[in-house]
Amino acid sequence: MSAGPQKHSLTLKGHRTSVSLEAEFWRAFRDIAETDGKPINALASEIDAERAPGVGLASAIRVFVLKRLTDH
Repeated sequence: MSAGPQKHSLTLKGHRTSVSLEAEFWRAFRDIAETDGKPINALASEIDAERAPGVGLASAIRVFVLKRLTDH
């Protein structure tokens, strides 16, 4: 089990940002990006563009990962 969220740097729309994710979510997120043939920053940008107002990027990534892992 993870020790807790760790910060990871991403570039969205040309700006650096950090996202705090547990190691398991980060690993699954990277695996999904690789499976889809996309750079992780591109996938994060897609999630960022689609998330609802008021929803944090880390939460949106977690939900995205969870849906991908349970929908397949």
